[in-house]
Formats: sequence, structure tokens, C-alpha cells
Amino acid sequence: MSWQVIMYTVVAIVILAFPLYKVVKWAKKMPKGAFFFLALMPLISLFPIPPPQFKNLERAKQTQRKKQKQDEQ
Repeated sequence: MSWQVIMYTVVAIVILAFPLYKVVKWAKKMPKGAFFFLALMPLISLFPIPPPQFKNLERAKQTQRKKQKQDEQ
């Protein structure tokens, strides 16, 4: 790893440390539920919301299977 990458990482941590500290102090003044929600927000964003196209595709496959079963009987 080059010294420039290490330097940029250290500078980014130093620059972000103060605003993040302020956010934590501000959040601790909030009600416990709001602080809990603020703490879980990054975890919620990890799970993607599936687009509705996949749901429509699944419904179409299910109806096609049902029609095939009805035609066979």
C-alpha cells in the first residue's frame, strides 16, 4: 500500500471524526426510540428493495403453471 493511500485515509478519518461526534451527541439528546432508529438506519439500507417487475414475473409464472395444470386435466 502506498503512503498516499494511508495519508488520504488518515485525513478522511480526522475530517469525519468531528461531525460524527457531533451527530452522536445530538442523537443522544433525542428520545430513545429515535436514537435506536438512527442507529439501525445503516443496517436497514443494506437490504435492497426488490423492484416490482420481479413480483409481476413471479405472478405470471404462477398463473402459467396453474393454466398448464388445468389444461392437463
